[in-house]
Amino acid sequence: MRLVVGISGASGVVMGYELLRLLRGKPGLETHLVVTEGAARAFRAETSLTAGDAARLASFSYAPDDLGAPIASGSFPADGMIVVPCSMKTLAGIASGYAENLLLRAADVTLKEGRRLVLVPRETPLSRIHLRNMEAAAEAGAVLVPPMLSFYIGEDTLEAQVRHILGKALAFFGLRDESFVSWAGARTV
Repeated sequence: MRLVVGISGASGVVMGYELLRLLRGKPGLETHLVVTEGAARAFRAETSLTAGDAARLASFSYAPDDLGAPIASGSFPADGMIVVPCSMKTLAGIASGYAENLLLRAADVTLKEGRRLVLVPRETPLSRIHLRNMEAAAEAGAVLVPPMLSFYIGEDTLEAQVRHILGKALAFFGLRDESFVSWAGARTV
């Protein structure tokens, strides 16, 4: 399986890093990463990690301005793409087809080729513009998995909540994380 991973400049870049950590141990899975400049800044502002730390977890990594990268072409065979976190700027670009950087171009290619595109939008509160862009992205074929708290899983740590959101996103590709707890598997009180 080949999965394109985009990390954009929204708060919560640690989710993208954790996604790559989860995927790294999966046999037969190849990841192709693009980290935007905004995401690189967010890594420095929010974590002790760098964009380079994320790149070391990926099978392949590309510069955000490298529009000649393989993932910019529809002829590059990939099973889909996850953008986590997905900034509102990135969401707007995807929703309008404005492919000014490699992350946006890869998402555009994913949609035009009919492949699965999962977006983890990170913003609150949401304006009407954000909601319209989410609707447009969904109408174009994207799946939106906002990182909302799930209280039924019985976990009260940030790490557990992040793993839960990532588990939901990965399920759209038939990938499972052992720690993911679905509603059906939730513990009862």
